[in-house]
Amino acid sequence: MKKSKAKKPGKNQWADHLTQRAKAENYPARSVYKLEEIQNKFKIIKKNDQVLDLGCAPGSWLLYSSKQVGNHGKVFGIDLKHIDIHLPPNVVIIENNILNMDNESFLGDNRGFNAILSDMAPATTGRKDVDALKSFELCNMALKVADNFLLQNGNFVCKIFQGNDFNEFQKNVKSKFKECKIFKPESCRKQSKEIYIIAKGKK
Repeated sequence: MKKSKAKKPGKNQWADHLTQRAKAENYPARSVYKLEEIQNKFKIIKKNDQVLDLGCAPGSWLLYSSKQVGNHGKVFGIDLKHIDIHLPPNVVIIENNILNMDNESFLGDNRGFNAILSDMAPATTGRKDVDALKSFELCNMALKVADNFLLQNGNFVCKIFQGNDFNEFQKNVKSKFKECKIFKPESCRKQSKEIYIIAKGKK
């Protein structure tokens, strides 16, 4: 009689080759490869840019962006969660809520960014309509931050779950930028409803 194989404790059911690659390349999460695909296709981030990463935990996008901007650029990350990885000197972490960004002193003198990135996602409930609505709300917050802090001709990347409000959000972004594309990186999990809006050239 064959014994059933017990699952290894703590094994991540979502682990795949990109999870392994991220670990080998010292990134805390596989999500870095989504940004890499976006950057390779759309050139969102340039050398010497100032970049703001919304919902930056666990820090993969921070590390990738810091390489793109170089030593004379700067990357700011904001998240309620603590980032406990080693970060390069051109990265600044703000442990706070993006809702507090209306406060003039929130970012000190750094009120202008060349690129704003949002990989924020809600805690999923399993109900696609509820999750999509929560994602839409986060995206609207990210777009408000872009309205207030993104420089003219700046670029905006925002993850959104596809749902009833997707077209409304896309239309809103299109009204504020010269160019707006929808992109689903190959590194997104096939079952995921997430998609990215890539907006270039803030009006």
